[in-house]
Amino acid sequence: MSVQMQKKERPNTQPREGSQNAHPNSVNGDRETLIAGLNHDLAGEYQAVVMYTHYSAKLTGPFRKELRALFQGEIADEQGHAQMLADKIATLGGNPTTQARPVADTDDPREMLENALAAEQQAIADYDERIEQAEAFGDIGLKVVLENQVADETRHKEEIERILAGWDRGG
Repeated sequence: MSVQMQKKERPNTQPREGSQNAHPNSVNGDRETLIAGLNHDLAGEYQAVVMYTHYSAKLTGPFRKELRALFQGEIADEQGHAQMLADKIATLGGNPTTQARPVADTDDPREMLENALAAEQQAIADYDERIEQAEAFGDIGLKVVLENQVADETRHKEEIERILAGWDRGG
């Protein structure tokens, strides 16, 4: 199959807002689009590290010990994801972001869990998009690594869902 024909069959890899010099039908454009997307994901992983660190410090109430352990247990996974993303961005010739997405501040443990759940769901959606971009770019190794990160994020999401399912909304 010709390179030109492959490019026409690719999913939409339009650059995210803020990416530069991206041309969707060129290898350089695909690279820039992928780098912009990976930086978006990296900002999300930084957000998760900050969120879990912040929430584990602020927890109060009868489930403090258990939730603190849950939140602190996620930090290392999210740091590992961030390092992989930063390394890949640099390998592709990009500049890894140093900015995290904003973290919602709250003192309510249930709201912390809901915020964490939303962040995990967003990470899964973002990684699904990035998997398509990595495949279109021809980086199967990155695709596999991202699929593994989706598996991690899915486990995190499901654990939070199980905690929330047994949480009494009235108390």
